[in-house]
Amino acid sequence: MTMQLSSDLMDGLVLALLSKEDLYGYSLTKQVQERFAVSESTMYPVLRRLKKRDWVTTYDEPFEGRNRRYYSISDLGYKEMTRIQDEWRDFSRKINDLMLEGDANGK
Repeated sequence: MTMQLSSDLMDGLVLALLSKEDLYGYSLTKQVQERFAVSESTMYPVLRRLKKRDWVTTYDEPFEGRNRRYYSISDLGYKEMTRIQDEWRDFSRKINDLMLEGDANGK
């Protein structure tokens, strides 16, 4: 069974990666794909959504005769990433409490 990533989690993953460094779309996609089974066609709508909400900004850099579009997290993006991280901590704690409850009792 493969767990589905919600759009909030996808937003949080992308924002977390961009909080470390600016990335171009393909590089960002590959970093997410190292951990989760997502297609390239999934990532670009996420990036468009983040840009539309002003959580990321973009700029182009020349590379081998073409332009690469880089994504950079904005101040609003940092705020949103913090909100998602806080919600994730609470959510994952509750899930772990329920799903792993038997582990503590030796069952």
